[in-house]
Amino acid sequence: MTGRVLALDVGTRRLGVAVSDPTGTVASPLATIPRRDPAQDAAALAALAAEQDATTVVAGLPVTLAGAEGPAAKAVRAYLEELRPLLPGLAFELADERLSTVAAERALVGGGVRRRDRRQVVDQVAASLFLQTWLDRKR
Repeated sequence: MTGRVLALDVGTRRLGVAVSDPTGTVASPLATIPRRDPAQDAAALAALAAEQDATTVVAGLPVTLAGAEGPAAKAVRAYLEELRPLLPGLAFELADERLSTVAAERALVGGGVRRRDRRQVVDQVAASLFLQTWLDRKR
């Protein structure tokens, strides 16, 4: 693996971003970007990718518990189709993100993070959880 990997948790209002370490072993929360239009989102992601020396984006695909793709998964796929041409230097992959937001919320509650503060970081923590699973599977 060359370069770091960014994970993208696509929400309707925010994009949660996580990043791998240079060895592709450990995922860490990185940022929460308010979602605007694809061009502005792509510019923010391009800046993060350059700053982190990332070459790959792993986007979370919200499948159902049964593994089926519903409206949320279709919306993520459509959004990525808009982003992809705006970020030509990055490779895109998808990862199952089912229950990552629930697990992130539980971890933050368990860590004593207040509700108002959780809203600011839950998406990036969720991204780090599914990125860690993706990294573990790649090794």
